[in-house]
Amino acid sequence: MIRETLKEKKEEKDKFYIFTDGGSRGNPGPSAIGVIIGSKQYSEFIGEKTNNMAEYQAIIFALKKAKHLLGKEKIKNTEIIVNLDSELVVNQLNGKYKILEPELQPLFMEIWNLKFDFPFIKFCYIPREKNKAADFLVNEALDRETKNKALNLF
Repeated sequence: MIRETLKEKKEEKDKFYIFTDGGSRGNPGPSAIGVIIGSKQYSEFIGEKTNNMAEYQAIIFALKKAKHLLGKEKIKNTEIIVNLDSELVVNQLNGKYKILEPELQPLFMEIWNLKFDFPFIKFCYIPREKNKAADFLVNEALDRETKNKALNLF
């Protein structure tokens, strides 16, 4: 009985939640990413992209940042759960859909290679309503870029 309990505890993993979003105003158009990793928030303007490219870029940013924040040792015993509101991208990353857009293939491959650093990783679809904070960060970055461009006109 005690051995079973110790064995169960040993197999328990920490869970680390990541929320990502990418978006563009126009498709393609000015684009940004929003990422929440634990209690940290990041947003960044990424130039002219499609919505799907922005979604992939957000995941790439999040995985690189999580790797840096957690470190190699902690990652070994941590289940990483990446939440996003793009059903298409989740199904592509989980191998349910093929990637037909040529511009997404190198982004997919970059994520595929990053996955090797995370022994326990899941990509989960969540409804847009549950991803409002990451979406807010995307719009904040896009608004900031629009404001900066307007200020540079003077």
